[in-house]
Amino acid sequence: MALPIHLADTHWETLHPPLLESGSYAVDPALYALSDTVILAPGDMRGTRLILERADGYCMGIDGRDGPNLACLGCDLPVATRMDDCGYWQLVQLEPQAVVRLPGPPERPVMDWAELPSAGALENRLSEFRDIPAGVALARVVVAAGGMPVEVAPGPVDELLGRALGALLPAGEGAKRLDLAGPGFGEPAADLVLVPVHPQTGEVWQPGGDALPVPMDAGLWAELAFPPYRTRLPAVGGLPAGVERDDPLPPHPSYLFQPSGKAFQYTLARMPAAREPWLRESYDRAARLR
Repeated sequence: MALPIHLADTHWETLHPPLLESGSYAVDPALYALSDTVILAPGDMRGTRLILERADGYCMGIDGRDGPNLACLGCDLPVATRMDDCGYWQLVQLEPQAVVRLPGPPERPVMDWAELPSAGALENRLSEFRDIPAGVALARVVVAAGGMPVEVAPGPVDELLGRALGALLPAGEGAKRLDLAGPGFGEPAADLVLVPVHPQTGEVWQPGGDALPVPMDAGLWAELAFPPYRTRLPAVGGLPAGVERDDPLPPHPSYLFQPSGKAFQYTLARMPAAREPWLRESYDRAARLR
């Protein structure tokens, strides 16, 4: 699967779920300079044992501070690092120089964009941590705007990013309009459109018009495009005249949402545009988002 962008941040002193789904793997080129690192869900490891003298952690598990802490049962050499402490994504990092890839079962077929919703592949499994992909998307929007003001379309996109963009970008004329676009949703008139990243391949959905696509985590995108709350109005015709309903309002949090400032800075620092002087001020302002 595509490398989850949730690696850009964590929630401190919170027990995190496994970063990857069981039966999947991802490749992280940033962990080692010379070789890509394969990441697995902890439950998918086989044929290894924990190296007890390297199993230190903060309070609820292992944080990998002592290096590789899983040894091969066959040769007893360190082959991977498991992390599952609070404030860490639960995962296993394979040591590139200690493992080799062997033929295995066929990988999952890659679904096309139309298949993803019906297969449940766009469900936001990590919705509790939505501030992290929001911070990543925020950095990408700021770069795509090129220092110009951004007018955010009313609704879910404004609720997610509107306040933060207002704090990071100037106001004034010539604003670029930001909206959603993607499979099954359509393409509204906009200059910038938040589009999903394919959860298996990392491919960015491409609009057919002239709008500039800004990639976003597929789970968070689907949450904005197809909110889980649905009204109980009849599908056709609406309610008869004079009939009133007392359905509850959609749930709202008790606090204003804030994208992750750390994820914003993490993402911005890894983009070529980060060298532009005008972006330095936005990078520094992100400290307010923490």
